[in-house]
Amino acid sequence: MTLSDEPLALLAALLALGAYALALAPAAQGRRWPGWALNAGWALHGLALVTAALSGGDGGAAGLRLGFAPVLSFTVWLVVGVYGLEARWLAQPTLRRGLALGAAAAVTLALLYPGEWHAGGLTRWSPLHWVLGMASYGLFGVAVFHGLLLDASEQRLRRAGPAAAGGGLPLLTLERVTFRFVEGGFVVLTLALAVGLAEPSWRWGDRKTVLSLLGWAVLAALIVGRYWRGWRGRQATRWLYAGTLLLLLAYVGSRFVTEVVLHR
Repeated sequence: MTLSDEPLALLAALLALGAYALALAPAAQGRRWPGWALNAGWALHGLALVTAALSGGDGGAAGLRLGFAPVLSFTVWLVVGVYGLEARWLAQPTLRRGLALGAAAAVTLALLYPGEWHAGGLTRWSPLHWVLGMASYGLFGVAVFHGLLLDASEQRLRRAGPAAAGGGLPLLTLERVTFRFVEGGFVVLTLALAVGLAEPSWRWGDRKTVLSLLGWAVLAALIVGRYWRGWRGRQATRWLYAGTLLLLLAYVGSRFVTEVVLHR
């Protein structure tokens, strides 16, 4: 089954691509329509994600459509949503275009690789495990987004002094926001792993399990290091990027190999 069998999901995805394309267009300073286009694309993107995720069940069976591309698409969608909330401080054309381009690529990837249907009846914990896992990916995606902004702000500050760090959230606020998302993502990830223990498919030696636990350990070390050793700046964001990469390899990487390389 493909998303072409779900007209609403397909229509929402195509309209989202159109809105993101408008957000990519150059505009004179002060014009609001590129921001409106990005917001419209985000809303349509969300509709496409929900309708696609709930499509594919036979006989009304409860479940969720999952795959590497839908999970990546959800992560990017959440990043764009947080940017929309913070656009008052982060309204730089380059940043808006970069997010619109990334979101359009994520929507396209989810259209090409819509994932597969997972029946929720496997265990009573399965839906909760999937939702928590996707939420943790989204929260760490937002944390990485803010971490990149934090690194860029620190670079400008070192190169040209305090005046060059303007045009965004204050540095200390940006750092605090970054690690609030890290902490939130870590709590949700811990719950996802705990619930996963109830799954019959849980295997301690499985590559996905090993990489997930390694990612969890790296992110736990980051939180401990920040509070007990005072890790800040690049030292902290490097740990964030490493932990998030391990989590990406755990599910997205495994599913990419299965769906794209092995065509299963």
